[in-house]
Amino acid sequence: MKLILGVFILLFPVLNLAQGTSSKNVTIDLDTGNEVDDVFALARILLDSSINVRAVNATHWQTSHWSIPNTMENSHRLNQQLLAVLGIKTKTNRGGQARMYDWGDKAQHSAAAYDIIAQAHLQEEGDKLTVIALGALTNIASALFIDSTISDKIDLYWLGSTYDFERGVFGLTDFNSTMDVPALQLLLHSNVEMHVLPVNIARAMRIRYKDMRDKFENSSLGNYLIKRWDNHLDPLRKERTLWDVALVEAFLHPEWSKSKSIKMSKDNGNRKIEFYQKLETDLMINDFKATILNFKY
Repeated sequence: MKLILGVFILLFPVLNLAQGTSSKNVTIDLDTGNEVDDVFALARILLDSSINVRAVNATHWQTSHWSIPNTMENSHRLNQQLLAVLGIKTKTNRGGQARMYDWGDKAQHSAAAYDIIAQAHLQEEGDKLTVIALGALTNIASALFIDSTISDKIDLYWLGSTYDFERGVFGLTDFNSTMDVPALQLLLHSNVEMHVLPVNIARAMRIRYKDMRDKFENSSLGNYLIKRWDNHLDPLRKERTLWDVALVEAFLHPEWSKSKSIKMSKDNGNRKIEFYQKLETDLMINDFKATILNFKY
């Protein structure tokens, strides 16, 4: 008995160390109500054992031409619904209801913004809060506007913008950028570490409805995701781009992507930002499908 106890005592610190270093703390911020793939991406990262999702923040898509009266609440409801389906208890925060203001206090004060601030300040010296943003940057930029001291404590992964690597041209006319241009500009001119997946690169992450239907036929979670496709405003689309899943997979598996550090122009921050340049989309799609299929209620 003493021998067993002694072995346990010797092993206990090692086990604690493994548990302490095996999970990466992440906040995910997304406009789940806008598109089909947000809930796909959220399911993928929530089911990853190497990630500790500390909070799921809802962001708006209020500027969209097909928006509903309160897009943030729509996203918040869908976030909570998926967590219930998965049986996972994770904090959900409401974000700003619209883009940042034009003057004065520009921030959208919300639970999401203040949670980002709180989580950033909890990071130990040298560590950063990882935020994966799959929509408008309102919540992250508002947090930074409220408390500028967190700029060196955030590691931001964002799906948005376009980048022409041959001509060196940066574009801001994509959906996520136009949802809150002031928020994007604030972050570009900040010290926040940014990893950006341009939509022209993410576009390669395509999936056919029939392939997904055939693959997920006997999967309860898979069928839940298919219903999201069926119930979206354009349900007859036979193929979709899994924009958000692409970024989540690139974050989880950096070996499946290639990125390049780009020095931005003076009007876009005059600093270096990491841009994803190439994705191994076949590996990413197979990994996404396997994760969904392996889930058991």
